[in-house]
Amino acid sequence: MENKLFVWQMIKESVDSLGGNATYSQIKEYIRKKYGDVNESTITAQTVVCTVNHTSRIHYPENKKPRIANSRYDFLFTVGRGQVTLYDSKKHGIWEIREEQGILTVAQKDNNSGVNEIDEEMLSEEENLAFPFESHLRDFIAKNIESIKVNGKYLKLYTDSTGRDGVEYPTDVGFIDILARDEDQDFVIFELKLSKGGDKTLGQILRYMGWIKKHLAQDVGVKGVIVAQSISEQLKYAVSLVPDISLFEYAISFNIQPVSLQTN
Repeated sequence: MENKLFVWQMIKESVDSLGGNATYSQIKEYIRKKYGDVNESTITAQTVVCTVNHTSRIHYPENKKPRIANSRYDFLFTVGRGQVTLYDSKKHGIWEIREEQGILTVAQKDNNSGVNEIDEEMLSEEENLAFPFESHLRDFIAKNIESIKVNGKYLKLYTDSTGRDGVEYPTDVGFIDILARDEDQDFVIFELKLSKGGDKTLGQILRYMGWIKKHLAQDVGVKGVIVAQSISEQLKYAVSLVPDISLFEYAISFNIQPVSLQTN
């Protein structure tokens, strides 16, 4: 019987064997056939870890420090939703994990705009002052999570047994924007919307809550939080019958104050 490789090595082998291009499904199928029962969530997570232009890779222990993409975990490049190719710096540019104002980001080297190849949801011209990217709202909340109360209880960002934090937390039904735990150790799931939170958001967060309840929560509770610049009346009515979900609206403000050179 063959000695099993690390999951990231299985992924690299599968993409190599598939001609340098593969979907997540093809990678999982290759690994299943050759190596048997390997957790599919682990395969998805490790694929993200090894993808140089995936913005969520910074939330895994392997990528918690700034670096140019040249390590053993830097061999994939995303070319579309659920599709990767082998990373070639000459073709795709040089990518890095960069620290900006104390926050890690994924960016192309020499691209000082901070805009990544993975498109983020842009605001329309009609919207007022708001976060320009959903990732900025997500990172702001994650950084300040311990100052936020939900149902009167303070929160902490969830960290799993691998050291992976709760930002863009991977599940079999999608990525949770932020996964936290409160003072009672109940799980708290954040679903973020840049502009208006509509009632279809309820189905999305309930899907995540159901997955967490089945796979992680065991005998503790699972709560949901929807954050948007404005909450629709439809969503308010829908959530009024779901006691474990809370609604929040965010607002941004800033002050300009004069400064001058002080002289004695």
